[in-house]
Amino acid sequence: MFSKFVSRREFLNCGKLSLLFLLNSCSSTPNKVKIAFQNSFYPKSFKDTIPKDWKQEKINFKSIQQQKNRNTIFDSDFTLINDGWVNSIDFAKFEKIIDYPLIENLDKRSKDFLGSFNQLQRSKLFPIGVVPFTIIIKNNKELINSARTSWDFLLSKKLTGKIIFPQSPRIILSIAQRINSSNSLKKLKSQAMLFDDKNMLNWLINSDACVAIVPYSLCSKYLKIDPRLSLVFPSQGVPLMWHFLLSRSNLNNAILIKWIKSLENKLTVDKLVSQGWYLPFSSDYLQSKYKTEMFPISGPSEKCWENSWSFPVLTNEQKVNLKNFWNESLTP
Repeated sequence: MFSKFVSRREFLNCGKLSLLFLLNSCSSTPNKVKIAFQNSFYPKSFKDTIPKDWKQEKINFKSIQQQKNRNTIFDSDFTLINDGWVNSIDFAKFEKIIDYPLIENLDKRSKDFLGSFNQLQRSKLFPIGVVPFTIIIKNNKELINSARTSWDFLLSKKLTGKIIFPQSPRIILSIAQRINSSNSLKKLKSQAMLFDDKNMLNWLINSDACVAIVPYSLCSKYLKIDPRLSLVFPSQGVPLMWHFLLSRSNLNNAILIKWIKSLENKLTVDKLVSQGWYLPFSSDYLQSKYKTEMFPISGPSEKCWENSWSFPVLTNEQKVNLKNFWNESLTP
């Protein structure tokens, strides 16, 4: 029979045991859903849509081979990646996502682009955003009208040494192929001030550069604070950057589907588009965002979208050919 009264020491010991029990109970609760992505790739409006109770893990695809990055990705339920880094991912480590009911809600543009990947890749990639590249012009209203129609304006003598290009030979080559001039790639490269992916807008604002070609999602905040900058989308089309979601856990399908469905909220769609992020889904409201004809243009026109282009994964042979073509254009 227990004593009716307990000593102070016994009472404290009992309290310690209760605390240990509570801590043990907490440790046995399910872990938070984890989503890994490179922070700099995504506008605030998109990051704000990620459920607050998910844990956001930061990765850097430029150092994807580092063990820390691999561990972060493989320890996360979901990973976000853009099309330029698809070859850096070990698809064997991810679950099939093609059977999710949301696949049926993708629009024709995203389905067509998925079709350019091999069967293993497209079964595990879910398009969650497409970002158009844009031309930012500083302090030169005369260039705007010509820039609205085609890329030919980039060869203007006024722009020699004053253009900031993406650090991507493939993007630059694709633009050169749309310029109506012989040896367009060599001429285009001679116009460059520098090639940069991280600080292009800082360079544009703080140097003699006049033009920068950047993903739309990375420049909206600069346009609001610097009246010297003008945004242009040529009707000839622009390069597109695609973002995909991959899943490591098929136990969280319902959670994932709930989040993706929440993106189609009209207020959310408007916020995303205002920061250059377009959802590749087939609903009427979302598709209306691809058909703007407003001036001044707040995004690509319908004609620009129709003429824009994406970048399928290159084969090893295509990579060699691209590298050789790029190097040949460097010769005098």
